[in-house]
Amino acid sequence: MKTILMLMTGLSALGLAACDPAQPTAPAADTTPSETQAASAITHAKGTGTVTAIDSAAGKITLDHGPIAELQWPAMTMAFDAPPALLTAVKIGDQVSFDLDWDGTGGTITAFTPAD
Repeated sequence: MKTILMLMTGLSALGLAACDPAQPTAPAADTTPSETQAASAITHAKGTGTVTAIDSAAGKITLDHGPIAELQWPAMTMAFDAPPALLTAVKIGDQVSFDLDWDGTGGTITAFTPAD
């Protein structure tokens, strides 16, 4: 009985030591600084689509766009940030070509031109 109690106490101590929040954590072995930097880089892309919604108060425009090769995206409908001047330059139903900056988590439309 004494042996079992000592064994359980030792295992408990090992388990608590492994969970010590003061212990530093090593970075993931498969992540390098260049990969981390690349994940935060902005990708410039171009697309074409139809304006389906404009929310001037939120600074958002929704586009039903075709595939975007630079981002390896299929066609879809998606909302993007856009500066106020661009939001007033288009209306729902307009066919547009657009420039997009994508940061990995969100996109900003930087230019519109009428689609060909």
